[in-house]
This record gives sequence, structure tokens and C-alpha cells, in this order.
Amino acid sequence: MREVNEDTSAYAAQRATAEAVERGGGGGLSVDALLAKVRTAAAPTPTGCDGGVAAAAGPDVVPDGERPAAAAPDVECPRAAVPDVEALAAAIAAVAGRHLPEGHLSPDADFFDAGGTSVGAVELVAALEDELGMEIALDDVFADARPTSLAHRRLSTAGATAPLPAPAASKTPTPGTTRAPDTAGTAMSEGTSAPVTVGNPLPPSAAGTRPAPAPGILPVPALRTALAVAVTPTPYATARPEDLDQILADLALADRLPWTGDPEPLPPRRILLTGATGFLGSHMLLDLLRHSDAHVYCLVRAADEEAALGRLGEALKGYELPWSSEVRRRVTVLPGDIRRPHLGLSDELWTTLTHELDSVVGVAAAVDFLRGYQSLRQSNVVGSLTLAELAATGRPKPLHHISSIAVFNEVGITAMGEDDPLAHVDRLVAGYDQTKWAAEVALRRARDHGLIVTALRPGGIGGHTRTGAYNPQDLSSGLLSAFGRFRTVPAFNHLNAAPVDWVSRVAVGVVCEPDAWGYDYNLTGVPNTLDDVVRDMALGGMHVRVQDWDEWRTHALARLEAEPVPELAFLARVLRSPTALKLCEATLKGPAATAERTAALVEALGLRAAARYDAQAQLRTFERLAEDGLARLPHKDDQPYLWFSETTEGGVGPVGAPADTPCSMALTLSLASMYQLVKERRVDVTGELTCAAVHPEPLVVEHGDVWIRPEEGIPQRHGIRHRLLSYRLALRDAEGGRWWLEGHKYARARRDVWRQTRALTVEIGREGAPAALAGELVVPAGTYLRDQVDGIKVDPRLTSQEKRAAKLTWLAWFGLEMGRGLLGPFARAAADLLDLRRTPTPSEHHR
Repeated sequence: MREVNEDTSAYAAQRATAEAVERGGGGGLSVDALLAKVRTAAAPTPTGCDGGVAAAAGPDVVPDGERPAAAAPDVECPRAAVPDVEALAAAIAAVAGRHLPEGHLSPDADFFDAGGTSVGAVELVAALEDELGMEIALDDVFADARPTSLAHRRLSTAGATAPLPAPAASKTPTPGTTRAPDTAGTAMSEGTSAPVTVGNPLPPSAAGTRPAPAPGILPVPALRTALAVAVTPTPYATARPEDLDQILADLALADRLPWTGDPEPLPPRRILLTGATGFLGSHMLLDLLRHSDAHVYCLVRAADEEAALGRLGEALKGYELPWSSEVRRRVTVLPGDIRRPHLGLSDELWTTLTHELDSVVGVAAAVDFLRGYQSLRQSNVVGSLTLAELAATGRPKPLHHISSIAVFNEVGITAMGEDDPLAHVDRLVAGYDQTKWAAEVALRRARDHGLIVTALRPGGIGGHTRTGAYNPQDLSSGLLSAFGRFRTVPAFNHLNAAPVDWVSRVAVGVVCEPDAWGYDYNLTGVPNTLDDVVRDMALGGMHVRVQDWDEWRTHALARLEAEPVPELAFLARVLRSPTALKLCEATLKGPAATAERTAALVEALGLRAAARYDAQAQLRTFERLAEDGLARLPHKDDQPYLWFSETTEGGVGPVGAPADTPCSMALTLSLASMYQLVKERRVDVTGELTCAAVHPEPLVVEHGDVWIRPEEGIPQRHGIRHRLLSYRLALRDAEGGRWWLEGHKYARARRDVWRQTRALTVEIGREGAPAALAGELVVPAGTYLRDQVDGIKVDPRLTSQEKRAAKLTWLAWFGLEMGRGLLGPFARAAADLLDLRRTPTPSEHHR
């Protein structure tokens, strides 16, 4: 699509200014005459220090330096000429280049698009201050990271009043772009490369040939909406006027797309997928291969095919996805770049794809909550329009666009349904939100050209429910990590998040079902409320405090500074950025997203219905987060959230001798979290042992564990004692001597089931020595229910409802495990009775 990568914001601002002047009394001049006046006035003109026109204006103006001395103003005004801006931009580019992989940066190129990172941006700000004496806010770098823009902003804020040029990005084509002729308002015809004129052609300045109007020549238009918003107090934060100008210019690019017809309503066989190396894209690639017969072409940013193949394989393996010969057989990698014209592909390959593909799936996006619109638009907006051009050219193809629930990220928005109005773009302040809004709105315009566009809007994308793979840069993952690590949560309304495996499967279901094409879907699952998150964490033994947003942010930043976590550095930068904080505020204070159309589709396709992304679904992800240092799982040293007593009485004696020495234990069994039950089936033990055969004084339990049903399955043969519970205690006597105790409760196919659950066979010995004493201790029948059912205690910080839930959860789980353990030996006995084989196998004993 011709000119899809050209920057028309300079022209949009220039024409709006001229029209405002005309409306405000332009002396009867037309818009074109006013623009001509601007071009004439761009020559050196005497101005006052306040930026106004000097008294000697109009026909009597003479070149600077030939003025009569009497006409010269008393104050010498600085002159910021174009070379000053260019020289400063070149100096900034030289400094920025040292923080990039390639070592250099063009003044008109974006620092982040060239490979810069958030850490590099912080270092760049420090380097500019040290080497050039420039104090630039980090948010200014994230907002627009082109050296030319930084130079322009620096000189304008430093008090420069002479004309300063607009950023030169609109004058310099993107690498690989041929300079467009002055004829604007054209689009490619279907299946050809010749430009075809469409209605309302833009004037030549759209190609960047006209200079920007010089400040001080024309008065600031009072009716200009963007500027009025900037100076009028409002109850909401607003976008930068220059970003709004660029958004409007980018939306107009959709009007240049070719006209197209309806695609064949058949499941796709050849699919182009972008973003396959990303978190969602990699899972969608595997789901496309699993649930369709399609061959998938993956656009991968790389220098050549070998590098692209290696990058894709590493990404899949990093997310614990298969990278087998069968996967490689059905995948073709295309080295390219979503930010380049024609995706960075050759003209021949582009033309081939326009005729052979039957579906385009756009997942690729630059996800950075700190960067501004100007820095992200090439990937998120222009790249999406390039995919629309591919879909509309040649063979008609549907475009499936991965948008985001961020298109609703306006503070105070009341509804986020699939067909509800999107946010007001002037109230979106984060560059990511703005680019996702602009891309979706531009593609809505593309629908008017006949293109079938499906918008799929995930919310927060959580980790995989089975593998635990997660996106470390996802804001939801960062927040959940901080919740678990710091045991505090900010007050919020809803978290619209769903696991990646569900989001990916539903998205692929839409791609493969022609009847689902062309609609908008919210892939947000079942939203979590604040009560849901607090309850899930409490039942997992992670009791959290709820704080208001400002208090939580301050506390989290203090903890991150005191206990630096490299993997959470991005979250610290987000929490320090005023712009990103608006995104967080809108995310946490927004309403629950609704998804009636998605729910109906899921039911029609027979897919797994949306479920709340609860503690059970997050379990494996939380383990991965803990392994990577992003979260902290409950530890046995944490305060228990449930505990009860157990007393045993009996006797012990030397191994092989009668157990006639009285012995008893008074223990406290506790749970730090349900996690240790689900993953380890383990209970923590404290207390003391009283046994005269060991020591006259009671021995203290220094460390103890009880494993519930440590052996899975049924016994291998009839008659074996099957372990119900296993005790392992580390003891210390009054003199500091160390002992160990190991005990087991066994299940057998006998009628004394009640006693089996209470009798503990024990062995006791000194540390590092074999057992010296053995015997049996039994829980008195009268104390079992009193202590271990009615006597269960729960963390007093929990509510009454949470206490009941915790108690019932423990009893239900423990009862089920004991029932399964007691059933095992009886199942083994029944199997032996029903086994009619005449000859036993060698592994069996003769009965």
C-alpha cells in the first residue's frame, strides 16, 4: 500500500492551523493562499522575543542584517535555525548509538525500533545529561525516541522562539520505501502494483514536501480542539496533541486500501501468521497445526531464513512447546519485519503471497507500556495496515487481528462489551493503548472496503494451566508476581485475565470457522474480583493485605528497591512512570469485560468454556514464577493458616524386644498452605516426645513432616502393609543430643479399619545411628474427633467464611486421601480373589 509508512502529521497540523486562521479572520484568504503565506513567511523574518511578529511586517520587511538601526529591537533574540536542530539531533543519535546492538542510530530512526531496551533508555538519559548537558525526562524518551524529535522538544522547552522544524520522519521514507510522487490519495489496485487514484486526493504536502508553518508567523488557533484540550482543566488525563495529530493521519491511511470481495467461506489451508515467536503467537501456531490441516507461513524478524528458523524454534522450546520434524514440515518461515513496507519481503514473494494465502492472522505487536505512540505506531498501527493491504490484494482473504481490551482503557469507562463504544482516544495517555485503539479503528474503516476483519481482544494473558509457561513482560504476570511476593494487593474492581491456552484455542477456533469471521470478540475469560484473588491466596496460605493503589505502589517500589528482583525491573519502571500509571489505573479500576458472543461461539464449537483464572489454574505458573525468582511460594516457616493437635500413647522397647516402656507424643500438625498438600501431600509437625527409654526429660521436635499416602496405587500383592501416613521427626533432648523418629500408619485388608487410622508403628534412634527402639503409639479413640476435627484452628486474620472454607477444604481432601489409602489393600485382595489364572506370574508369590 503506497504511503502506508509515510508520516502525514506535519501536513495535518499545518492545514488545521491554516483553516483555523481562516475561520478566525484570515483577511478573506483561502486555505491555499494562507499556506502559501506560511511558505513565504518561512524565510528569515524579524520577530519579537515573545514569538510575535515584529512591527516591521508586511511589504516593508527587509532581510535581516539590512534593517535600519532604528528599527532593530532593543533585545537580541536567539535564532534556532534548522542546522541547530540537525546538529543536536546528530549529537543525540551519536550518543544513542552506543546503547544499540548495531552501534549507530539515524537521527530520524526510533531508538527502540533499532533494538533499544528500557534499560538502554535509562542509560541514554543519563548519558545525554553527562555528555551534552541535556536534562530530558525518561517519559519524553519513551514517548518519542527519535533523536530529531528529542532535539526539537529540547530546543522548544529551552525557550527557542525562532522557527523549529518538525521531526523529519515525514520527509525521510522508511528504509526500503521509494519516495512517493506528489500525487497523493492513491491505493494499489487488486492484484497489481500500479497506483489507482481514489476519491479526495490529498495535496502534495501529504508526501512531506511542504515545510511546517513557523511558530510566531501565524497566531495560535483558538478553535483547535487538541490544543484546547491541553490547556482546559479536565477531570481526566489527555493525550498529547502531537499524538492525536498522528493518530488522525494514520486512520486516513486505511482509506487508501484496495477494494476487495468476500473470501471463500472455507477453513483456511495457507495461513500467514505474524508474532509466532511471541507468547500468544507461539501457542496459536501450535493450535493451528493441531486443529487444522493448514500450512502456516510465519513472518519472523531475522536476517535470513536460517536465523528465522532458529529464532522460532528457540521461542517454542522456551514456552515448552514442541519443535519437532512434523511441526517444521508444516511451517515455512519468512524472514521479514512487520514495520517494513510489504513486511520486508521481496516484491516477487509479496505478489505470490497475495494470490496463494487464504487467511492472514496478525498477532505481532510491540508491547511496551512505557513507550509513546510515535515509538510504537510503526509496529502496531502501520504494520496492521500492511497486513490489511496483503489481505485485500489479490485473492480475497480474511484478516484476523489480535487487538486488546486496552482499547477500553479510559479511566471511568462504564462498559467493556464486545459491541460497546471504544474509549475516547484523547483520554488514552499510554502509547500502547493508543496504538491498539488506532489499529482497531483503522481496520474498522478497512471493512468499508470489503475486507473481512475479525478483532480478537484478549485481556491479561496468564500462564499455561498445564506447563506453567508465562510471559515475563505481561503486566498481569508482573502484578500477580508482586502480589505473591509482597503479600499485598491494591484495591481493584476486576482483573480481566485468562490463561494463554484458553485464549489461543478460542482464537484459533475463530480463524478456522468461516461463520465466525468478521466480528469482534473479547477473549477475557471470567474476570477475577478482588475478593476472588484474596480468597484464592488465603486458601493457598498466602494471606495478603489490601491497600489502596497509591499505598500499594509506594510499598511495592520500596520493596523492589530494598530487595531488587531483575525479572521485576520492568514493573518498577511501570510503577514510576506517570503515563504507565494511568494505564494501570484504568486496568484496575475498569469494569468487568463481557463476552456474550465469545461464549456462544465456544459453546457452538464444543470448546472448553471460560472459567475463572483461579489459584488452581495458576498453580503451575506460580511454581515457574517462583523458580525464576519472580514470586515466593509459601514456606513451612510461614505462619500456618490451619492447625490441630494429635496425642498418641503406647510403648516402645529395644528392637526385637517387648515394647513395655511407656511413651507418648503431643504434636501439633499445621499447614502453611494448600499448595503443600496439592503438590507434596505434606503436613508440618511440631511438639514433643515423652519417653523414659530415650531421655528422662521430654524431647522437642525441631523439624517434622507427615506425608499423607506417600505410596500411590494399590499394593503389588495381597497382604502387604500399605502406608497411609509416614512421620519423620528430628528431635533434640535437654542436653542437646539429637534423635530421629520414623513412624507409619498402615492400611491392610482387615476389619479393624478404625484402629488402622490411629495406630502408629515407630522406630527411634540417635542421629546417624540405626534404630535402637521400636514400638507402637495409638491415638486414643476419645481424642481423635475432639482434636483433629472439632479442634481445628484457622488463621484469625481470615474472615468467618474463609475459616469455614479452609476447614471444610482440609477435611474433604484428607478424608478423600484416607479413603483411597484404605481402599487400596481391599482392591488388591479383590483382584486376587477374581484372578482365575492357573499359573502365577514369576513376579507373584505362590499363594
